[in-house]
Amino acid sequence: MIEAPLARYDATLRGLARKDRLRMLAPRHGLDFSSNDYLGLAASRRLGDAVAAAIAQGTPVGATGSRLLRGNAPEHEALEADAAVFFGAERALFFGSGYIANFALLTALPQKGDLLILDELAHASMHEGARAGRAEFKLAAHNDVDAVEDAITRWRAEGGTGRVWIVVESLYSMDGDRAPMEGLVALADRHEAFIVVDEAHATGVWGPDGRGLAATFEGRDNIVALHTCGKALGASGALVTGPGLLCDYLVNRCRPFIYSTAPSPLIAVAVREAIAMLSDEPMRRVQLQERVAFAGRHLADRCGVKPSGSQIQPFIIGDNRRTMAVAEALQARGFDIRGIRPPTVPEGTSRLRIALTLNIGEADISAMVEALAEVLASA
Repeated sequence: MIEAPLARYDATLRGLARKDRLRMLAPRHGLDFSSNDYLGLAASRRLGDAVAAAIAQGTPVGATGSRLLRGNAPEHEALEADAAVFFGAERALFFGSGYIANFALLTALPQKGDLLILDELAHASMHEGARAGRAEFKLAAHNDVDAVEDAITRWRAEGGTGRVWIVVESLYSMDGDRAPMEGLVALADRHEAFIVVDEAHATGVWGPDGRGLAATFEGRDNIVALHTCGKALGASGALVTGPGLLCDYLVNRCRPFIYSTAPSPLIAVAVREAIAMLSDEPMRRVQLQERVAFAGRHLADRCGVKPSGSQIQPFIIGDNRRTMAVAEALQARGFDIRGIRPPTVPEGTSRLRIALTLNIGEADISAMVEALAEVLASA
């Protein structure tokens, strides 16, 4: 007998529910301790005014086609030109999302016969791109330069002759820790390897003028960076920066770029304005870093949490059900903190992901920490 058309999907959802891993959409509610709007730009007057002015001047909402057809708007080109200068790269390309950009890079640039080495905690989009691409790929222990080098050495000993691609995040989205960029770049130089670095959670927040944690290495022939525009920049999309030749190759051979409708020209206007704001309003970064330090001290004192040193502070609980119960209790008290469970994080490491932004102040942080301590004591 053939099963009912929806039976297998129902069974999957029931299985997730039994493991306390069923996901559901939830509305925004309470103080923002979960978004990636780190600098508070998403609702800023300046970004809104830039978009309003563009609309008044006739900038269309839709791009109307792919970049290789009629979708290539002057707003896209102006953004890419400014971004290349700001990030210190030869060229920039604008994609519709960070997920698509990561997937696009790893399916287009590494070639058959190459080796792609991926940090085990890199974003899901990188894992998907690695699996879908043409290169052989291996996982390396998190932030372990020696493990990356060992993988290269073994591959060469087994007859690997292609190019090596090292793929990392500069600031990890669930742990808030940083990649050892200096060691990785030195390793890449020794082995004539490329590095693809996702700056998603560093762009706008860390590095000179918010240019990211790999800023000192941009402009090199073996560095390709991704700067997400939907986090600290307050808009959406992603900028890929790197050598002009590789960007030309993406325009010609990268299917997600070639066959996707271009991002809205209005979003390109917003991102361009956000990049200008990084230089014009450095106090935003200073204020955020002050909140990071303040929260780190209070969480360490009241909850025994080791500070991550970044705007992403994980609080690992372990058990899926308890994690969600603690998150729901904090939400009921007016703090929008979400629980994160496998497969987003490794088994046994379910956690609260506490995000620090300019949408909350020190008084809000103090109140959240007290609430967390009380909830943990009773949970």
